[in-house]
Amino acid sequence: MPGSEPYDALLLVSFGGPEKPEDVVPFLRNVTAGRGIPDERLAEVGTHYYGFGGRSPINDQNRSLLKAIEEDLHAADVKLKVYWGNRNWDPYLVEAITQMRDDGVRRAAVLVTSAYSSYSGCRQYREDLAEAVAQVPGAPQLDRLRAYFNHPGFIEPMVDNTLAALADLPNEDRRDAHLVFVTHSIPTAMNDVSGPVGGAYVAQHRSVADEIIERVREETGHRYPSTLVYCSRSGAPHVPWLEPDVNDHLETLHERGTQAVVLVPIGFVSDHMEVIYDLDTEARATAGRLGLTLERAATAGVDQRFVAMVRDLLLERAAAERGEDPKRAAVGALPAPWDRCQPGCCANLRGPKPALCGTDS
Repeated sequence: MPGSEPYDALLLVSFGGPEKPEDVVPFLRNVTAGRGIPDERLAEVGTHYYGFGGRSPINDQNRSLLKAIEEDLHAADVKLKVYWGNRNWDPYLVEAITQMRDDGVRRAAVLVTSAYSSYSGCRQYREDLAEAVAQVPGAPQLDRLRAYFNHPGFIEPMVDNTLAALADLPNEDRRDAHLVFVTHSIPTAMNDVSGPVGGAYVAQHRSVADEIIERVREETGHRYPSTLVYCSRSGAPHVPWLEPDVNDHLETLHERGTQAVVLVPIGFVSDHMEVIYDLDTEARATAGRLGLTLERAATAGVDQRFVAMVRDLLLERAAAERGEDPKRAAVGALPAPWDRCQPGCCANLRGPKPALCGTDS
């Protein structure tokens, strides 16, 4: 298994999503566990899923990613088995870790389908991994691969996808278009404690947006105006979340006389519900009402560069665990992130819980 030692498996970890209408409320119960939200309210929240037949696209996208990763590793002669487990729906983490144990896996690298640092995008996954491992006697050791927001394998597909979306605009609108970089909103307090010193969630997104803007400028000879905005706000109205909302920003652009917009979903690695509803449905409807021409850049998905990034992260971490000093690919203003999270990194605002893959676990 040259290059991949000490790892004998890779675990793909994602959020999960319902696959049929009767899954929606149970899935949302899992997502909101401990908050005491009644099923009637969950059914209302699930309207987005019912509009798509009660099926989120995220599991199918993870199946495609899993297959692509397996094929890439095989082609590179990296002989590791790849497993998949979700936080909130089948296949659950406990099931995946149990299967790994039963298959004799001793130590596995973990790829989380979240590219950035925040409680919901990093530490909550680490907490769920700790909880799952506690339920599986003899579970393998798990090492989470580092955040990859600024890895070329993520950035380069997003640059090309942005250029492709710009090319789809009418010729008369293209040069004056506005680039709207979109990610999932989180409470401002969560951003304030993201990363080892706070503010990492917004800082990392701004770094990605800046890198894409510059590379688009190099390709087109034109620096497009841009803004970082947010979608999918939830929770109590009195709790501050990151703003502006994408729909509110489209209103602002319209008032300023903007004619065309490209939405660039840098906060998401695939076209799951936040993309196909919040952007392709809701934001597109807002743009249509305002008379804005709108194109949406594709996500990284199973772009071969993104898939190859997974192998690169795996081999990089394996080399580091063997005591070597691997090259850590990163572009933009920020360095490659850390392998192990420090104590307090992306803190749980509800109070500390056990978490794997950090120096405090």
